Amino acid sequence: MVDRDGFWYRVLAASYGEAAGRLEVGGRSCSYWWREVARIRDGVGEEGESWFSERVSRKVGDGATTLFWRDRWLGDVPLCQRFGRLFELAEDKSISVALMFSLGWDERGEAWKWRRRLWAWEEELVAECRLLLANVTLQINVLDT
Repeated sequence: MVDRDGFWYRVLAASYGEAAGRLEVGGRSCSYWWREVARIRDGVGEEGESWFSERVSRKVGDGATTLFWRDRWLGDVPLCQRFGRLFELAEDKSISVALMFSLGWDERGEAWKWRRRLWAWEEELVAECRLLLANVTLQINVLDT
């Protein structure tokens, strides 16, 4: 679990930067060790792309530290891959599961914010995504892992 409010996360973010809820590598000035950690995270290596992320998934508790679109928490692939078109159109690509849930991801919910009005076939994708989310419940006193 990444504690984005924790001391070490803040130290690393100050040293290397942060974009879209992820620590940056930090350019040429970063240590060899940190570059290797980033290579593992990003799946660069002998076994192919995303070998690390393909073997790690999130277990959602309260949803506070799980990214709705980017983390693999609902099925075998992140929602940004499964619903790539919706991800492209989403206003907030780094929204947490908890915030999406609290805004309401049902048909009348306010969680769905798009850069433009959706076409009919894109609305069908949203309906498919909502169907996946229909049985998701969050556990308020349990942290994501």
